[in-house]
Amino acid sequence: MHSRIKRIRLLRRLQKRFQLKRLGRNERGVQLVEVAIVLPVFLFFLGATAEFGRFFYEYSTLAKAARLGARYLATAAVKPTADQNAANLVVFGSTSGTGTPVLTGLTTANVTIVRSGGTAALPQTVTVQITGFQHQPIFDLGQWTNIPSLSLNINVQPSVTMRYLLNQPAI
Repeated sequence: MHSRIKRIRLLRRLQKRFQLKRLGRNERGVQLVEVAIVLPVFLFFLGATAEFGRFFYEYSTLAKAARLGARYLATAAVKPTADQNAANLVVFGSTSGTGTPVLTGLTTANVTIVRSGGTAALPQTVTVQITGFQHQPIFDLGQWTNIPSLSLNINVQPSVTMRYLLNQPAI
């Protein structure tokens, strides 16, 4: 009887091994497992690409606006209203200071104008800087993980310096 039980156990073990081999050859559901592994990585890269694109858009928009303000000041006579007109031009795209800002959250307080070299009436260079403007991400890792060092709130600070083009002081 003892040898019979051993044989039965041996046959059952062999049957289980055969069933496991059969399961190993079965490929049903493999695609679902692959998708479950790849999808989170794909979504992470998609979000990172979108966030980088938004940051690049904001930076290039601010750089173009600062360049426009510097170009305006480089060709305008030094007047008390010139700085305010240039700040309005940077923020709103017009010297009147009306309308919507080129980027949400941008104000004239973010625009810094510095004239250097030469005299007060005829400086050599004009610098327009955007300061204190932060990129507000859609996917903020620092906020999701409660780790402030992973935050994607980045200061965007483009700066443009141009040579003053007028060769005579304003009268």
